[in-house]
Amino acid sequence: MNHPRWQRFVIAIAGPFMNVVLAVGLLTVVYMVHYEYPAFVDQPGVIAYVKPNSAAAQNGIQPGDRITRIAGIENPTWEQIQLKVMLNPNEALPVTINRGGQTFDKSITPRPVTSSEVGSAGWSPEQSIVVADVDRGMPAAKAGLKEGDEIISVDGKPVRVIDALIDNLQESKDRVVDVEILRGDKRLTFKLQPILAETEDKQKRYRVGFESTAKMKVGKLPPVAAFQRSLEDNKRYSLVLLELIQKMVQHKVSMKQVEGPIGIGSAIGHAVTEKGWTPLLGLTAGISLNLGIFNLLPIPILDGGVILLLLIEGLMRRDISLHIKERIYQAAFVFLVLFAVTVIYNDIVKRLPLGS
Repeated sequence: MNHPRWQRFVIAIAGPFMNVVLAVGLLTVVYMVHYEYPAFVDQPGVIAYVKPNSAAAQNGIQPGDRITRIAGIENPTWEQIQLKVMLNPNEALPVTINRGGQTFDKSITPRPVTSSEVGSAGWSPEQSIVVADVDRGMPAAKAGLKEGDEIISVDGKPVRVIDALIDNLQESKDRVVDVEILRGDKRLTFKLQPILAETEDKQKRYRVGFESTAKMKVGKLPPVAAFQRSLEDNKRYSLVLLELIQKMVQHKVSMKQVEGPIGIGSAIGHAVTEKGWTPLLGLTAGISLNLGIFNLLPIPILDGGVILLLLIEGLMRRDISLHIKERIYQAAFVFLVLFAVTVIYNDIVKRLPLGS
């Protein structure tokens, strides 16, 4: 209270500022040394697969269509398309489609995915499919599938979309299927018999017991380009985070999308077990940026709340009384405790054994 307001402002802004600086610095190092990203994310929005009965299918979207505009974004990449869809469950998105030179305007309302309540339109890009994890005791593990295997075909049909792979396995039910994979430079075929098992969203589905992911690209940038890329990505991630916070306040997005300490710990553990230390650096950069943005929210106790009170005092040309500040801080503390309890509760529920 004895310091001038400008000094208190500098002290309040210093913490979030350093969080952002750390995020930019760490991501710069990652881009200079070694980084990986899904091969399809920077590709144009050409649709390779449309899930039956999905929002996209019911609006007449077809494989081969190209998304030329979504929610005001011209010629979006798949990363931009996915972010818009995920952050807007149950909210109509204007979409422009190019089909064989003809343009069609559509309105797509993403449906919430049960487990996380993020939006899903039901369309997918073409992508190489790689086995990310194999569940012990499941048909895939018993047959000999390994992490890193690239899925080529199922029953002789080429598969280039993860959703198509899942649907093909569902259609086969408990019938034995031939899954062709590429392991190094060798093509191998495995016979798998899906079994009926419970999934994360507590639904019964036929499964063979492996998690799949898109094939990754590997990159490495010179220092200046790495710094510029880090600035651009941190800016984009910040805007996405602010949009997510806004939609949570408006009750358009569920708080289930927020990861608590258990989820963060799990992500750190996964990053540590990956090859090299760059995945952990990238995750640390993301956590630091999230902390910086969160601390700037205009909630008393947080740095953003301190800045807000300082601005109000500046407009009033006098300090707010200690009694009023105490009441404000008490209310803010209760709010933050309730917020933390909700996040931790969701964190625990998401990881409870199925059927519990």
